[in-house]
Amino acid sequence: QVQLVESGGGSVQAGGSLRLSCAASGTILSINGMEWYRQAPGKQRELVATITSGGSTNYADSVKGRFTISTDNAKKTMYLQMNSLKPEDTAVYSCYAQIRDYTRTYRDYWGQGTQVTVSS
Repeated sequence: QVQLVESGGGSVQAGGSLRLSCAASGTILSINGMEWYRQAPGKQRELVATITSGGSTNYADSVKGRFTISTDNAKKTMYLQMNSLKPEDTAVYSCYAQIRDYTRTYRDYWGQGTQVTVSS
């Protein structure tokens, strides 16, 4: 069974920084790509950043220049470094990964989410 577990959320003042982690565990044969999403109250889920197995990254316009996505392949962990945080970054952040698991097929996995609150 594969699990994605996020950590690192919390409360911070505007202009501050947080680093989120998403650790994958279980029977993992390979990871095709990983992504961070966020959902604020009353809003649709938003794709924040993506990273491919080759290390290519992409960001939502709203976070470009402030957020950095990265992975530690040995630890099967993805990170989201968030700098210059704004109140509008307040949301539940969730990680997603497409993982080739014990079934030897790629399947979608989600973490449980971690709350990020930015106060002005």
